[in-house]
Amino acid sequence: MNLNERVAYLKGLCEGLKLDENKDEVKVLNAIIDLLDDMALSVTDMEELYDDLSMQVDEIDEDLGNVEEELYGDDYCDCCDDEDDFDDEEEPFYEVTCGKCNKTICVSEDVLLEGEIKCPNCGEVLEFDFSDLFDEDACDCGCCDPSDEEDLMS
Repeated sequence: MNLNERVAYLKGLCEGLKLDENKDEVKVLNAIIDLLDDMALSVTDMEELYDDLSMQVDEIDEDLGNVEEELYGDDYCDCCDDEDDFDDEEEPFYEVTCGKCNKTICVSEDVLLEGEIKCPNCGEVLEFDFSDLFDEDACDCGCCDPSDEEDLMS
């Protein structure tokens, strides 16, 4: 039974009791049942509005997915920002493609510097080796200082 049916059932029970309408207790009981009836109607209206809104949000989500697919194709990753779009306070993300499943994932600079991560799609361990970037012998010009890791990654 839904709320409206349950309130109607309670009304029927009260009417079946043939209570004296002049007694204060019966007036209170009738007022409570009227309140329950109004509340059940309000809840029913809200449920209908919620269902309509939910369908509209689903349609918007589907349309947005179509737009993203059209703009970005298979390479779209919604967790990454372009380098120009992030504030200085936000940590940039980098796209990494798994060699096993060929899926692109986004990782933070901290994850890259840790050296490895498991691919969330297939479980393959992805390793990141920056030793030649920070190797003093790799560059003879002196511009590569291992203490400047943050500058090199930016």
